[in-house]
Amino acid sequence: MQLEKVMGKPRIVRPSTLESSLENERDFSLVLGGPLYQLYLSTRLARPALELLIRRMVGISLICWLPLLVLASAEGHLTRGVPVPFLRDPEVHVRFLLALPLLIASEVYAHQRMRQIAPQFLARGIIVPATRDRFEKIVASAMRLRNSALVEGILLVLVLTLGYWVWRQNFTLTLSTWYRLHDNAGLHLTHAGWFYAVVSLSIFRFILIRWYFRLFIWYRFLWQVRALPLHFNLYHPDRAGGLGFLSASTEALTPVFVAQMTVLSGAIFTHILYAGEKLPSFKTEIGAILALIVLVLVAPLGFFARKLEETGREAKRQFGILASHYVDDFDLKWDEGEAPPGESLLGTPDLQSLADLGNSFAIVSRIRLIPISKEALFRLVLLVALPVLPLTFTMFPLEEVLKELFKLVF
Repeated sequence: MQLEKVMGKPRIVRPSTLESSLENERDFSLVLGGPLYQLYLSTRLARPALELLIRRMVGISLICWLPLLVLASAEGHLTRGVPVPFLRDPEVHVRFLLALPLLIASEVYAHQRMRQIAPQFLARGIIVPATRDRFEKIVASAMRLRNSALVEGILLVLVLTLGYWVWRQNFTLTLSTWYRLHDNAGLHLTHAGWFYAVVSLSIFRFILIRWYFRLFIWYRFLWQVRALPLHFNLYHPDRAGGLGFLSASTEALTPVFVAQMTVLSGAIFTHILYAGEKLPSFKTEIGAILALIVLVLVAPLGFFARKLEETGREAKRQFGILASHYVDDFDLKWDEGEAPPGESLLGTPDLQSLADLGNSFAIVSRIRLIPISKEALFRLVLLVALPVLPLTFTMFPLEEVLKELFKLVF
């Protein structure tokens, strides 16, 4: 609410229903909804605004990891008994003690940032008043999809069936491990392996694929907003017609993909330890996945590119006409000697106006069709690639690395 003076008397002005709803932090959140969220609430793993984060991170991670520790120990596969015992399998620890907590923490991180994005379409005047009802329906549709029990049920079925089948078909290590044994009877899972396959990996996959479903909701929301009549401010200093705020979505979703790269790094490290492979042999896979992740995060920002290009082209045409008239008048006034008597060129605001005209034209001419800066894109690539960097130490003995660092410092 705000105060507005009418006939000299202040009165209270209430924001529109849509603006009020979007100011409510729950009304455009990709994470505050759905059966899993309701399960968090009922089991006291969360409060309505995703409090109790540490409880969820520790609790869900231990549900996935601790039974594996107990079962592997009972079967004699904790530190020995097979070529890859449980405590010496980096992939399982990275997946459940690093990547899974990061996926869970990403909910709070994304919620706090994504909920601030949708209201800016209104606050910046990008949504014209005539289409506010349509925008409200798009927001409501996104939230209904987020809350869909049917969709999460389908995801759970896919995880338990297709996910398990794909995992069984893609064993890459031929060695016996704590979760599967190779013997004369063929390949079979241990008791720890069955829990790993049916419970632990299913929980991890469900949380991960649920994130991709949320990403789909975000894609769909922006695609539908793109179809509305939009008002772009092409003189906005973000050089994106006022859409620069959308780049915050890439930052909000980055931890999800950092978690995925962490899992990939764990799998690569396992192959380096037990299959004798070298890090350079994975450079194609790492590069391709990194490029795909960046594309997935940035692609929805390109939905507005065509409209920005069309609007920018028309703005440059109109601005070019305006600039021509201004420059002609400036030339006539100062070069042709038609300035008013006594008016000095020194200190005249005409020069500053001419400079401002040039700056405005530069903004219009260099509009970004994808609203993300080079700095933000570089930061995105760096963050996603960060989990892979520790693997470079596998190419050099740690002792040599420490010696070189010691020489540089001292």
